[in-house]
This record gives sequence, structure tokens and C-alpha cells, in this order.
Amino acid sequence: MDIAQHSVAREGQTHPHQQSNAALTGPNDSAALAAFRCDSVNLPWIIFRAAFRANHIEQLPQRARAVLSALARTVDAGRPYGAIFARREILTGRAMQSMRTFYRSLDDLEAADLIDRRPQSRYVEIGRFGRSNLHLTERAAILLGLVEPEPEPSTVEPDVTQPAHLASNADAPSFASPIAKLADGGIYKDLSPSSFQKRQPGQVPSDLQRLRSLGFLDFLIFKLMREARDNGKRLSDVVEVTWEHLKAAKRPINYLRALLQNPVDFGLQLRRRADATAESKERLDRAAYAERVANECAGKTFVDAHGTLKYVVDADALAMSVYRIDERVARQAAGWKEQFAEGLRRGRIRAATQEDLETFAQSRRLHEMPVPRANAEPVRTEVTKEVRGNVAALWSLLRAKGFATRGA
Repeated sequence: MDIAQHSVAREGQTHPHQQSNAALTGPNDSAALAAFRCDSVNLPWIIFRAAFRANHIEQLPQRARAVLSALARTVDAGRPYGAIFARREILTGRAMQSMRTFYRSLDDLEAADLIDRRPQSRYVEIGRFGRSNLHLTERAAILLGLVEPEPEPSTVEPDVTQPAHLASNADAPSFASPIAKLADGGIYKDLSPSSFQKRQPGQVPSDLQRLRSLGFLDFLIFKLMREARDNGKRLSDVVEVTWEHLKAAKRPINYLRALLQNPVDFGLQLRRRADATAESKERLDRAAYAERVANECAGKTFVDAHGTLKYVVDADALAMSVYRIDERVARQAAGWKEQFAEGLRRGRIRAATQEDLETFAQSRRLHEMPVPRANAEPVRTEVTKEVRGNVAALWSLLRAKGFATRGA
């Protein structure tokens, strides 16, 4: 007895050998019919032929052919332009591709105008968006044999020397070159591959590759980087600060994980260490610069910008004598090289010329003149009549202005 069942996807045409081959295959589907008779897959003939044709479109890359064949196996033959209700897992399983390759294949098919990815539809009653589905275009339906093309007058005889799968696509235009980008159109509700795919590890940072010598695998290093980020740290900072202790630890993995959970700010310690290293380097650079300047100035004489000090560097650049205009004895400078080099660089000290030396010597002689003592007899100065007249004139001028009265 027969079991009543609604026909799905043209199941009434499952066995094409019951009809004439010319009516089913036409002039170019003999290879598909031979494969259909030898294949044990229980597919309707029209669906099998569509999948066969999709796999033999040489203008498309191999990945796009596999996805188009999976779509041909999934579409309803009675409604070739209807939505393809299939999940990504079904299509990627039939195409035997990863999710990323599947998205690239959809881009290739869309660029070739074989599929239509429509935006998501919105249900106004509940205020939500539904899933967006794939649709075959008219070009794809005709190419796969799901829809009969309109007859066009033609006088060109088909080339019987070509293979069947080449003759079926001889008049088809060439497709655009495939692109290698992720899909940007919507198919389902969840479209971001990063939300459901595990990212492949990249290259371990150069400052963390030394952890391999302690038994750390690359996957573990990436995992520790994520744990450090969750704890507000950088794994590079922790390893840099505690590297000597990590090398001496018996269980470096456990020790490093304990450090990541420690509230110590390793970034601050690393910055302080870097500042100390930079300061030490700057100090060494200053000392080297001062030593070089002292050697260049050996046996020379210098004065300051005001002309009150004279500097004489010894011939071996080991000592420097400092002369002041108000002192008779020279002083020996201690730790003078860095300050002397800084003074030269800033222009506070310059090389002495002959005129500078003469001016300095004259100033020293003026300061060396004897100063009269306090108990010494004052020098008497004779007041002449002319002087008295001048003083009287000044007093009369002051009285006229009123200063003399107020001063009194």
C-alpha cells in the first residue's frame, strides 16, 4: 500500500528514466543524467541537475561553486525565487567550508549576480527584526535549470565537440573576479563571525617569546595576556619586572598567575626603572661631555660674562684656577668639569681675549689700592671764594623754592 505524503521539492520527478531523455536533459545535460543514474543520493532530478550545474561553472571559484551547489540542493524547486530557509550550519556542512570561507563565497555569488541578500524584515507588532534569508536571482535560476528561459531566435548551431558542462555555459557572460572579504550583508540574526568563531593565535610578542624557554606554550601565553588584561595589567610589564624571579621559580606558570592576581602596579615599577635607567644614562652622558670639553680647553683661559672671574685650565685638564677681581689669591676649583661645560654651553663663560685679560688686570689693580683708615686724619681741602659763592647761590635757590624752610 502507498503512504500518502505531500510532495516536496518536485519528488514526482525523482526518476527521470521513466520519461524520454531528450525531454528531461536537453542537448547539454547528458553528463548530469549519467551522474544521476550512477549516484545513490535520493534527490529529485531537477535538484540534482541544478547542483551538478552549479559545481561545473568554471567562471566561479571553487568555494563559490560549493556554496551555490548547497543552495541548489536546499531551494524549493517549485518556488525557485523564494527564500531559502536554511541555517548557516546546514549550508556550511553541505559545502564543507568554514564560516569565514562561506561568507567569502557569498560575496563571490553576490558579485556574480547569482544570489540576493535582502535586509532583515521587521515585525511591527512585536517591534523586533526577523531573520534575513537568501534568494536566488533570475539569472541563477535559469543557469541552474530551475526556470525555463524564454526562447530566443538563433541560427547558430551548437558546438557538439565541446563537453556538456562547457556547452551549457558557453553563452554565459564572464563573472567578475571574486573578492576576498567577509560578508557585509545580512543572512541571519547573528552576523559577526567573531561572536561564534574561535580566533586563531597570531605571533607571540617579541618581549614574551622568552617565556617559551620556561615551558610556556603559545596558547598559554595568549591566555595569560587575556588574564592580565582582565586584572588591569600588561603581561609584558609583569614579565619584564619579575623576569629574574621567574627564571628562578620552580613552577613559573603558577608563580606568574599569582603575580597577575596581585594588586601591585607593575607598570609603575617598570616606569620607575626606566626613569632611573634614563637618569643614569643622562648622568654618564653629561660626565663624558664634560670630560671632552675639559680636554679641549686644556691650557686655555676664560672669563665670565660680567668680567669679574677668570678661569685658567691646567695643561693636563685636571685642575682649574679661579681668579676674582677682589681677591689676590687664586682658588682651586673642585668638581668643576660639569659646571664649566654647562657654563660654556649656555654662554655664561667664554674664551678670554687679550682685551678681556687687560680689563681684568686693571680691575684687580683698582681693588688692590689701599683704603684710608677710619682713625686717620682727614685731608683738609681749602675752600675758595668761588666755592663759597656757588654754595650761597644754591641756598638762595632752595629758599626760593621753599625747600630750605621745610628742611629746617
